[in-house]
Amino acid sequence: MDVFSDPTNFETYKVGFLWILKLTAAGTVGSVVLGVVLAAMRVSPIPVLRGFGTGWVNLFRNTPLTLIVFFCYFGLYSALGLELSDDIDRNNYWLGVVGLSVYTAAFVCEAIRSGINTVPAGQAEAARAIGMSFLQTLTVVILPQAARAVVAPLGSIFIALAKNSTIVGTIGLMESSSAMKELINANGDAVVPIFLVFAGTFALVLIPTGYLFGWLANRLAVKR
Repeated sequence: MDVFSDPTNFETYKVGFLWILKLTAAGTVGSVVLGVVLAAMRVSPIPVLRGFGTGWVNLFRNTPLTLIVFFCYFGLYSALGLELSDDIDRNNYWLGVVGLSVYTAAFVCEAIRSGINTVPAGQAEAARAIGMSFLQTLTVVILPQAARAVVAPLGSIFIALAKNSTIVGTIGLMESSSAMKELINANGDAVVPIFLVFAGTFALVLIPTGYLFGWLANRLAVKR
């Protein structure tokens, strides 16, 4: 591991993983917000909204994330001139967040919809019987109960999001995979140690995260 005793190499490693953490955090927030909205559309009584939600899920679940990230860069930024920051790294970061969010939201939507389906239909019927609107029923009665059933699936989705964040390196952001490539190019005799450090860092963060979501799922599970 002598390669990381060089301050420059260590800084490259650190910066790469900091970008991964930032991408994961922002992508998680974006995908959850969008996923909840899409799930609401999917169970909406309005056909147009149901059709839009279904179309979104089918489109983005079956499109490679690499293509979506490329479109954000070459389509939104290069062709359409959408600039999210004056700084090139931050601009690439936000474009990556957009790509990760719209892609992951499709999976979040289906996880939440599956949780909604676990809530007894009588709950919604009772809410409507006392005059609650669809939105009130969904936000006050259904979603709080559904959330308890989707902790484990959402945990798996967020872990996948953290790993998928490395794809943003394809549009120029110096995240962990790009940092690893740069270090390997500069230190060709230390390929194995470099790989083990990067892989070990992911494992060190994501394995406990998986156990945490599993513990939360058991803790919040409805005992029947």
